[in-house]
Amino acid sequence: MTAASPVPPPPAAPPRAAIVTGGGRGIGRGCALELARRGVDVALVDLIPEDLARTAAEVEGLGARALTFEADVSDHARAAQVVAAVHAEWGRLDILFNNAGRSMARGLLEITEAEFDRTIAINLKGAFNYSHAAAPLMMAAGHGRILNMSSLNAHTGGVTSAVSKFAYAAAKAGLLGMTRALAKELGPAVLVNAICPGVIKTERSNDMIRAREAELAAGIALGRTGTPADIAQLVAFLALSEPCFITGQDITVDGFQWVM
Repeated sequence: MTAASPVPPPPAAPPRAAIVTGGGRGIGRGCALELARRGVDVALVDLIPEDLARTAAEVEGLGARALTFEADVSDHARAAQVVAAVHAEWGRLDILFNNAGRSMARGLLEITEAEFDRTIAINLKGAFNYSHAAAPLMMAAGHGRILNMSSLNAHTGGVTSAVSKFAYAAAKAGLLGMTRALAKELGPAVLVNAICPGVIKTERSNDMIRAREAELAAGIALGRTGTPADIAQLVAFLALSEPCFITGQDITVDGFQWVM
């Protein structure tokens, strides 16, 4: 008898592919790097070329592929172009992290209509733009994960001394409604969840966090402000865990902040 020829192993599945908006720095950068560590190719969307180039080099240094797109997330047509380019380059899109956002420090009596519209366009419409482009590809593939970056302010409305006031809180609360509605509409193929960070200190934290960090940490059960790594661990879990029975949820990551 002749020995049976060994059965070749099945070909390795291609790496999963993600888009991270606002991926050049801060929380977006931290999450992009964590996904790269776990073997995910990452397309970065941001407005600052230097930040995009730095984070892309870090992604590639971790052994993953990177693409960069200089884009304003409020531009619907540009979002469609970005999503199509990622899919054309990598042949798949598994994860969309709608992370891009912008604070708005003006209250109702100071804000202009243009400032309100811009706050909604970046923090809420931006998530619509990228979800609108990505969801058909995910549905056709039969799988996908969409993560929306909301905020603790969506629940609390913020405080009068916060750097972001009612317009930001309204946009981030809108993301929670969008998350729940899309989880119903796109399930079971696509899971959609939201993340609500508390005080997160990034490499370019705003002046309020730098000036009041000790005071803020004193009102948090874990005794410190958060970091991008704290958010990145949750993003990676929601994006990659199999099986996953979590969708339509908003998950607070704030170290249990009880002094608001």
